[in-house]
Amino acid sequence: MSLSRGRPYLAIPGPSVMPDAVLNAMHRASPNIYSGELIDMVASLLPDLKRVACTDQEVAIYITNGHGAWEAALTNLFSRGDRVLVPATGLFAHGWANMAERLGVSVRRLDFGRRSAIDPAEVEAVLRADRTHSIKAVMTVQVDTATSVRNDVRGLRAAIDRAGHPALLVIDCIASLAVDEFRMDEWGVDAMVAASQKGLMTPPGLGFVFFNARADRAREAAGLVTPYWDWRPRATPEVFYQYFCGTAPTHHLYGLRAALDMILDEGIGAVWRRHATLARGVWAAFDAWGRAGGMEMNIADPAMRSHAVTTIRAGGDNGRRIQDWTARHAGVTLGIGLGMETDEDPQSAASFRIGHMGHVNAHMVMGALGAVGMALHALEVPHGPGALEAAAGVLAEGVTASRRS
Repeated sequence: MSLSRGRPYLAIPGPSVMPDAVLNAMHRASPNIYSGELIDMVASLLPDLKRVACTDQEVAIYITNGHGAWEAALTNLFSRGDRVLVPATGLFAHGWANMAERLGVSVRRLDFGRRSAIDPAEVEAVLRADRTHSIKAVMTVQVDTATSVRNDVRGLRAAIDRAGHPALLVIDCIASLAVDEFRMDEWGVDAMVAASQKGLMTPPGLGFVFFNARADRAREAAGLVTPYWDWRPRATPEVFYQYFCGTAPTHHLYGLRAALDMILDEGIGAVWRRHATLARGVWAAFDAWGRAGGMEMNIADPAMRSHAVTTIRAGGDNGRRIQDWTARHAGVTLGIGLGMETDEDPQSAASFRIGHMGHVNAHMVMGALGAVGMALHALEVPHGPGALEAAAGVLAEGVTASRRS
């Protein structure tokens, strides 16, 4: 017997759960790509994307995934031989740095490991030592989905400013946009990359690069820019096809329109608060389970944890066992351990991840936690009591506090 019959729940850190409204918007015949409603609808996307990113600057849309958005940002900002500083807190900042190196950019990495956030003071020290201002940009991720760390973007800008350095601040918000608080203009971010499949609740296939005037001035001298990745015609096209350097990704755009309508109807501040509350509920459950000593959250400090995903260290091969059990018997797919290998812990099988981003609510999160609790019992993984009660209490208090305010 299996208890997995019924609607499955993909509780991974992207692609996230797709709302029915998004899927329904995409379930339509192909539109005319030369005139009519598509042209007007795309024009409406740009200001709404900017509202989600809290910016008045420019945005370019690409038919790509997050890695393509990485490359778009790199090719518009840099030339071969340019130097960048990459503070890394997990898998994905290193991945972006690797891509930059393959394009001929010289990368200096500050590796903060897999269990802590970036220390802005160390970034400041490196920039103060760069008296010739040879470092063109500080480039990192706001949230690393492998480790579930969340970095202080505002603190990084403050570190750059204290050093009196002209470096651009370039941020990957692929996992965090429309989940964790992000204010591009207020926080002094010069360029930001994002993708459709996480907080934006749209199937994988769209990438975004937001950029301000300082970043666009760097584009003037960028030797890596190519016709396809060039952000200028996409952000300010003379004719419609330049938005996408060819045929538009029509059905993704209809889905994105529906997703943005949902986000803006809720309000971006309410979206951030919902994700923060749901994340605290998840943390409360794992705090309770971890009291038996067999399990812990990868990021100990709650202030450094993502509101999009939580990475759990379960020991041995328990991460893989728990993930396999919930998928087979409860209909809940958890995220695999990713990028967590170390000399002391050589197997990602020891960890798993639970995504809580995008189109998620209290009963979905409680259901996923209930499935994890079932697996812990069935697999006899040591765990403390009271996890679901703790999560329910945090979520209930979150609702009460919201109503008071």
